[in-house]
Amino acid sequence: MKNKYTIIGNSAAAVGAVESIRQVDGESGITVIAWEPHHTYSRPLISYWLGGEVDDERMPYRSADFYEKNDVETMLGVKVTSVDPESRILTTDDGREIPFDKLLIATGGTPIVPPDVGGANAEGVFTFTTWEDARTIDAYIEQYGVQNALVVGAGLIGLKSTEALATRDISVTVVELADRVLSATFDKTASRLAQEAMEKAGVHAICENTVSSIQQEDGRVRGATLRDGTELDVDLVLFAIGVRPNTALVRDSNIQVDRGILVDDQMETSVAGIYAAGDVAQARQLLSEERRTLPILPTAYRQGSVAGSNMAGEIRTYEGGVPMNSVDVFGLPTISVGMTNPDREDAECITRHDEDEGTYKKLVLQNDRIVGAIFIGDIERAGIFTGLIKEKVDVADFKDVLLSDDFGLLSLPADYRKHVVSGLGMEV
Repeated sequence: MKNKYTIIGNSAAAVGAVESIRQVDGESGITVIAWEPHHTYSRPLISYWLGGEVDDERMPYRSADFYEKNDVETMLGVKVTSVDPESRILTTDDGREIPFDKLLIATGGTPIVPPDVGGANAEGVFTFTTWEDARTIDAYIEQYGVQNALVVGAGLIGLKSTEALATRDISVTVVELADRVLSATFDKTASRLAQEAMEKAGVHAICENTVSSIQQEDGRVRGATLRDGTELDVDLVLFAIGVRPNTALVRDSNIQVDRGILVDDQMETSVAGIYAAGDVAQARQLLSEERRTLPILPTAYRQGSVAGSNMAGEIRTYEGGVPMNSVDVFGLPTISVGMTNPDREDAECITRHDEDEGTYKKLVLQNDRIVGAIFIGDIERAGIFTGLIKEKVDVADFKDVLLSDDFGLLSLPADYRKHVVSGLGMEV
């Protein structure tokens, strides 16, 4: 039997879609198909789970009765291998052919492992994007008593996995191809502060380098060699160099794909009635107007929510995403929003750096509008600036006090303050 709504994936985008569909259509059938066997869970928590700071009970993204309450039929532990837009049939890895009417593709991303690293097939080599990854790593650590680990990649996933391993008293070395840690989201000053926090916690970071080969003994990791010839004694290697949108199931279809699945402002693909959301979707960005993938949980939820509404017949427009990351780096709170490393000549940067306090703040402006922000150490007012970025507020009249100690909501124009107080909160 064909349900009206079919969703591939069960993370944030899928949850957003289910909740929006049910706000419009409380009757029609919804089917969720996901290769992971777990109830929907919060992916940002997997590093805390691996580090022992969060238990199984804290992992769910929605309550245990979420599917039942929303009358959702689930097919968990089932992988969709292809989608045929013309026949409106999807095929699963167990050979089933499932007809669909309205479809949402929310398949997320696939972790990248460089193909030219010798020995990467050894036992003890992992990626880190799912709860199943965390469970497998946890079991390996317990079974073999891992003492030394190499994390390849110093982006957000790399640093959170590093922190989880370090929490378990494992000596961790991080190697990063770029010239600094968190280079995609931080400038040089912010990256230096983050690296200092890592090194204070005992983590060794090596930049402008990468792993070239992995040594093994009896099939398990026993060491690694870096590109410059440095040899490391490690018994676990974790690749965290990024993810690519998981578009494989539409590769041979007429659904348009660039880096991700291309979608319009209703989150609809090039084929009517088929939508995409989350890490797999290439959607419009608020500041640049470019269509890019943006693997951030709140963005995935909002995209799924917009898709769900449109699938159910209530027209909504996705207003565009803004890159935003909030991460605690070994006790150092950080937030980055928007364009933090501008390459345009008309960009203006305002900074405030207190070495003694270990705080750093940076605002990037274009045409008197804030388009990027970095906060290190003190993130108390970051939410105000995130709002100014998203609303594209002209700050010319109060630009000189933006980073002053007494800047706050009362410093903003009265009309905007009223908007903030009465406006809707972020859907998560």
